Amino acid sequence: MRHDRFGLALSADTEATAAAVSDFAFEVLSHGQRAAAILPLAEAEPGAPLPQALSAALYLFLQTAEGVQRARPWLVRAQAAAHRALPRERLLLAALEAWADGRPALALQRHLELARQWPRDLLNAKLAQVHQLNLGERAGMLALSSATLRAAPEVGQAWGLHAFALEQNGALADALLIGERAVALDRHDPWAQHAVAHVHEARGDAAAGIAWLEPLAPTWERCSSFMLTHQWWHLALFHLARGDAAAALALWDARVWGVRKTYVQDQVNAVSLLARIEALGLDGGARWQDLAAHVRPRIHDRQNAFLDLHFAYALARAGDEAALAELLSGLAQHAARADTPAWRELAWPAARGVAAYAQQRWQEARRELQPLMARLHLLGGSTAQQRWFGQMLNAPRPRAEAA
Repeated sequence: MRHDRFGLALSADTEATAAAVSDFAFEVLSHGQRAAAILPLAEAEPGAPLPQALSAALYLFLQTAEGVQRARPWLVRAQAAAHRALPRERLLLAALEAWADGRPALALQRHLELARQWPRDLLNAKLAQVHQLNLGERAGMLALSSATLRAAPEVGQAWGLHAFALEQNGALADALLIGERAVALDRHDPWAQHAVAHVHEARGDAAAGIAWLEPLAPTWERCSSFMLTHQWWHLALFHLARGDAAAALALWDARVWGVRKTYVQDQVNAVSLLARIEALGLDGGARWQDLAAHVRPRIHDRQNAFLDLHFAYALARAGDEAALAELLSGLAQHAARADTPAWRELAWPAARGVAAYAQQRWQEARRELQPLMARLHLLGGSTAQQRWFGQMLNAPRPRAEAA
């Protein structure tokens, strides 16, 4: 029987399949650019269940309705070959099917069961942490990362997952220690680098954040567009914390926007950073038109409320009243029929508040957002990302035209 890089048994028939599965796990854990290499292997071996399932996961990471549709054929093929899958692989497939069906809480439940039985499965732990982040399950995130680290202490990425979970739970000193140890084990682990940046951001220590991130910037070139732009996003936040909106805008233009404009996570980075820059007094100008043009295709997706809030802001700030009205109407309809109350109690009023802020209706924005702040993390986003909404409780500085 063949095994992956973490010593877990695989149903793979060939060494090539086993290597492709291990490479996929590494690329996801390290936020690399080569995860799509699983696709030709899955095409070549349609009877191998795990490559089919991982190909579906690749498209689910897009977090769009189109991504779900592109994932479904791979899920069908995985299910057709499931009789050859090992129990761990079948549980992973069940989690991915729940994700595709728009049931992230059920997907997380299945990932956690898998983690209980196979705690050394770091790819599963990473997928679970994605869902925990999107669902605001911060305490559960820490419990999972602790168990993962106990099971795989020799794996640098286990330390990075744990460092991020610690920071999300406010354990800043421990997060700093664990994150720095993770980077010492693997200097190219962007998730661990990013966890340490979170600590410096939470402490308000912009100088330490810049000193930490800038020397690591060359290691980001192998990262996927989200992680590449997100690291620069964090560096730009440190410049904003020092009051240097011009430096942050320069990073927005050169590093944060334009790598992969169609990817929703790149869009989220760009929207929130440009809004924060404007809060310090620089006008984003025509940049909003470009952002709005790229988020407009996503206004009916309803994949994640956190994304919808960013889309609403970009459309409102660009003055695209028709698209904004369409997004808000669709969100209201979804909230009325959604299984979970978060859409109705949080997402719908928060979207109204975010749009009001973008349109300079400060009092209305504060009235909508203030009662939600203690629970808004349940819509997703990290502590650093969530702080943007808190900033909307105050009117920004008057805007001056930017270059």
